[in-house]
Amino acid sequence: MDPIIVVGAGQAGVALAAKLRALGYDGPLLLIGQEPVLPYQRPPLSKKYILGELALDRLLIRPPGWYEEQKVECRLSTRVAHLDPAAKTVSLDDGTDLRYSKLALATGASPLVLPAPIGGKLEGVLRIRSLADADRLAPLLQPGKKLLVIGGGYIGLEAAAVARMKGLEVTLIEKAERILQRVAAPLTSDYFRALHGWHGVSIREAVTLERLEGTEGRLTGARLADGTRIEADLAIVGIGVLPDKGLAIRADLDVDDGIIVDGQCRTSDPDIFAAGDCTSFPWRGERIRLESVGNAIEQAEHAAACMLGETKDYDPVPWFWSDQYDVKLQIAGFHRGYTDTVLRPGKREQSQSVWYYRGEALVAVDAMNDALAYGIGKKVLEARRSIPKAAAADPAVELKTWLTAS
Repeated sequence: MDPIIVVGAGQAGVALAAKLRALGYDGPLLLIGQEPVLPYQRPPLSKKYILGELALDRLLIRPPGWYEEQKVECRLSTRVAHLDPAAKTVSLDDGTDLRYSKLALATGASPLVLPAPIGGKLEGVLRIRSLADADRLAPLLQPGKKLLVIGGGYIGLEAAAVARMKGLEVTLIEKAERILQRVAAPLTSDYFRALHGWHGVSIREAVTLERLEGTEGRLTGARLADGTRIEADLAIVGIGVLPDKGLAIRADLDVDDGIIVDGQCRTSDPDIFAAGDCTSFPWRGERIRLESVGNAIEQAEHAAACMLGETKDYDPVPWFWSDQYDVKLQIAGFHRGYTDTVLRPGKREQSQSVWYYRGEALVAVDAMNDALAYGIGKKVLEARRSIPKAAAADPAVELKTWLTAS
């Protein structure tokens, strides 16, 4: 019996393998990963792990013994070079060909890098995507050093927060007009700009990096398009990611912004499924791609069920989170296409929530240190209900009422 092969040993790959076993699949199951370590959680890399608050064993998605207990063969340090849907084989970079009965692509996404001509290859220019990246960066974060963060998304802001907590001088630059412009409303951007400013981060928005500068191959600073220069001992690049769809492209599977799947997580080949950051999937009349742990797990579990015969479409309420200093941001829903926002003050210091509307319909909520607002917002969205804007903006109104409103 040919195995089910899962290509990609991250959050989605492990969730898919675990769900197959939980649903009763007892055939051979192979998980292939490029990194030399067992699958681990990525979000803590830029937070607790790099701060030394989370050891490697607690970073692992599953303990080492789980793979043997569940009869999941795990091939590490292994790259799939080619996929042949007609022959139902994958070719590994060592020349080995493996047959499969069904295949799942959970290849994730890779960070964008700065090109070499503008200094992307200088020593001291780093990123935070893998365990190796975090291990390389952690010992360099020394008090008094000057750090330049390139990119004002969540990764960049989390890196800035960790660096300030470790005593570095931090400057963050963002080429868009405001930080978080792609992923959040101005109200949320304003909150985090003020938070980082209070902690001593210098944020420069609407500025373009012209080039990084160095001496003898090592970073010394950055020149911006407006002519100003920023001194820097280190730079962390957080300018976004691209879905890993190379295997799918070479196998002539349909792709756009990611690997195209249907509501059952099936690609254009009926025996190949995909889940996680690499996928483009149909959702409520549009096609989207989500970069989040929540989606990686939930979509992977749905893909596993569909591999075993499930026919329902995947219909998530997206959720995300970010930790910066002592603030936890929790997001429910998908804000794309919103037309209006309202601000709801929280009941304790630094707590508030931003509610997104398309017309009169609630589509998302950002909750800063306000787990209650997040929880209610997520449940309302899951129930396909809404909350009137005036009620959302009034802290005296109990939002729980709308959980059961008709």
